[in-house]
Amino acid sequence: MENTMPTMSDHRSLFRQLLAGMYDAVVITDPNGHLIEQNARTKEFFGYETEEVMDRPIGVFIPGVTPAVVQRIREGLADSRHMMLDANCLTKAGTAFAAEVSVSIIDLVNPGDLVFTIRNVERRRRRIEAYRSKENCFKVSQAALFACAPDGKFRWVNPAFAEMFGLEASEDDASDYSFVDFMDDEPLTELFAKALSGESSATRISADGESDEKETVEVALAPDMHGKKIRGVVGSVFRV
Repeated sequence: MENTMPTMSDHRSLFRQLLAGMYDAVVITDPNGHLIEQNARTKEFFGYETEEVMDRPIGVFIPGVTPAVVQRIREGLADSRHMMLDANCLTKAGTAFAAEVSVSIIDLVNPGDLVFTIRNVERRRRRIEAYRSKENCFKVSQAALFACAPDGKFRWVNPAFAEMFGLEASEDDASDYSFVDFMDDEPLTELFAKALSGESSATRISADGESDEKETVEVALAPDMHGKKIRGVVGSVFRV
């Protein structure tokens, strides 16, 4: 009877096919941290052909991961299935990118080979930094800024909004209120509905000032777009 049991060669072929289809870069090293395998994504991330880095230390890709650090990683893996690292990786061209690195052990060529799975998080980091910058702009703006859910409930307001509408404790207090609680003047409710249908607008109205005198404010409303979907209304109130 013919033996149909998969051979070690079959297992390695399947393993390489799995590596080739992975979204992350995968670098496999011997127990001392010297490269023995990499997937196609690694070449995209770092720019090296496999033969250029074969048997070179993992520090080529992740500066700072020295032989001593590799040893500490191995000691840490003795009590855990994998270890997570935040790292700055270096490409062949000399550019750096932020990465999350997961390290685990596999018996591939040698018992105790190491698998470094590298996820480029540079884009995510830039988005977070951009979000924080926008949030800071939101906070320091002299205009009263706000974002509402479709039902009119406030999701966010900035300090200028809290001050303008007498929310003395914190702008977080606004989540207890709706758009119409502060801005029920016509045509604002109508413009709010139009913003929910995708239309942006601005209008000037007269409102009671701090000394009970009328003052003119400009109110701008626009759809809160998340991709192609409208998730609410954003706007500003500015004293003219």
